Amino acid sequence: MRVVVQRAKQAKVTVNGETVGCIDFGLVLLVGVTHHDTNEDAAFVADKIANLRIFEDDDGKMNVSLLDVGGAVLSVSQFTLYGDCRKGRRPNFMEAARPEHALSIYETFNEELRKKGITVETGQFGAMMEVTLTNDGPVTLIVESKEKSE
Repeated sequence: MRVVVQRAKQAKVTVNGETVGCIDFGLVLLVGVTHHDTNEDAAFVADKIANLRIFEDDDGKMNVSLLDVGGAVLSVSQFTLYGDCRKGRRPNFMEAARPEHALSIYETFNEELRKKGITVETGQFGAMMEVTLTNDGPVTLIVESKEKSE
């Protein structure tokens, strides 16, 4: 899995002009799934993100987690995170998981976050979406499941 994590003051996702997910404060997660990802990967990445100390403490240092601050998540599926742009001018999406596999892992990932008590709003899997947010900081990180073996 590959997840772009953005700390946000507010965010929403719309499909055909209709808001389908919205948060006031927390993290926007752009979630990519590849063929080899498992439910174990989803649980690992969810735990990593929930506990990342990327929010400021009383001294202004990034030292507290999403769980500590009680923030929410806006989770948006994003197969283009596995676009390979190394050759030619058109991205190759061969590493992106097939929709049926990606949906299963994406749903498991969101459920793992919810099990931790985090409010999770989502986009609409497979739809053309518009995501708007106020990036706080800005703070943007990438979390990948392959880190579990390192």
